[in-house]
Amino acid sequence: MADLRALLDDLSAEGEDLDEIVSPLTPDGWSAPTPAAGWTVAHQVGHLAWTDEASLVAVTEPDRFAEVLDAALADVDGFVDRGAEEWAARNPDDLVSNWRSGRRALVAALAAVPDGQKLPWFGPPMSAASMTTARIMETWAHGQDVADALGVVRAPSNRLRNVAHIGVRTRDFAFSVNELPPPAEPFHYELKGPDGDSWTWGPHDAAQSIVGTALHFCLLVTQRRHRDDLDLVATGTVAETLLRIAQAFAGSTGGGRPPLCRVASVGSTACPPRSPASR
Repeated sequence: MADLRALLDDLSAEGEDLDEIVSPLTPDGWSAPTPAAGWTVAHQVGHLAWTDEASLVAVTEPDRFAEVLDAALADVDGFVDRGAEEWAARNPDDLVSNWRSGRRALVAALAAVPDGQKLPWFGPPMSAASMTTARIMETWAHGQDVADALGVVRAPSNRLRNVAHIGVRTRDFAFSVNELPPPAEPFHYELKGPDGDSWTWGPHDAAQSIVGTALHFCLLVTQRRHRDDLDLVATGTVAETLLRIAQAFAGSTGGGRPPLCRVASVGSTACPPRSPASR
């Protein structure tokens, strides 16, 4: 993986790309339904603003983050929706302004974290690099929901490697959260990046492998597309299972999305909103 400065540059760029999409929106655009059931564009951006704020507290005020964690544990099934709803209720100009200042403050705070320091989170404590990578994944995934809602086709970038990396690293988590034993054997992943480069993880001679484009793998592990809509090919029965349950985000099992598009239309305006939907 890249060093922290490069990761922070990717996080900033991911936020700026989504900012360019939502900044010109009219009120109707902000209220447009996204593929996540019950969530508008405002909810998606509000969720990002809320999680950026929680991340900033974890970095700068770890003792106070314990209060945030307690509040989440007191309403496990509703605290994510509640946070998104509170932010979405703001005036769009205020929402964008606060999201913008919050994400930039988070980048500055993460840049100042000493090497080796672990940061509290809703799951296990993580390094600044891991938190940055997670924020890239979240920003990209919720940005995909916004793009789908607005009919915007986003050109994939090499920042997807960060999302793919989390998808690879969360293999065992996906099995565990689905109450399945984590695989004992290694996997090989071979993904084609946007520039045609081959991104690989794991031994080349592994019996279990997943091959396809990086974009499609990232859409799979963030549960933004059903595996039937993607070009991913699994070798081995355990790898085939992973294509069904892959989940790069924390929390309980995501509901995923039903197969509504053919591979050729992935990322295009031909893909209608999906419901029920994972967040």
